[in-house]
Amino acid sequence: MIHHISISAQNPQHVAQVLAEVLNGQAFPFPPNPGSYMVFAFDEYGTGIEVYPLKTELIPGKENQPCTFVEADISSGFTATHAAISVSSTPEKIEQIGKREGWRVLRCNRNSSFEVIEFWLENKIMLELLTPEMAAQYLAITQPKNLQKTSNEASLKSHSHTH
Repeated sequence: MIHHISISAQNPQHVAQVLAEVLNGQAFPFPPNPGSYMVFAFDEYGTGIEVYPLKTELIPGKENQPCTFVEADISSGFTATHAAISVSSTPEKIEQIGKREGWRVLRCNRNSSFEVIEFWLENKIMLELLTPEMAAQYLAITQPKNLQKTSNEASLKSHSHTH
């Protein structure tokens, strides 16, 4: 289980406030890295998202020291890092918030298996938001027996294309 993730954003405070709205939670300053915020969903899992300034990088500490926050020289703002997050918000609420912010929101079907709502923070960072119905689809497809079946089908399909 992932309890929190971290992302970076052009405007960390605003992104944190919007995420708090989508997650029906609250945003707080994150003192270990000034200018950063922590959003909590107030669910039973302690779900949180840390939002750092755009050029923030985490680097390993020296010897027995913890990681350190540093500011990189450049950043495109795009990243492969994303997360699928269950939310109690409706698709309509998510779409309304995205439209208000001018951020891309798109309902998608992943591999004909489950639906997600792509919610693009600042049109740079994608979160896959899952309403309760979408989360049920995701949980069903990710059960071990279903994953094994999907893996076997994919293996058969790849072998048939190579011969």
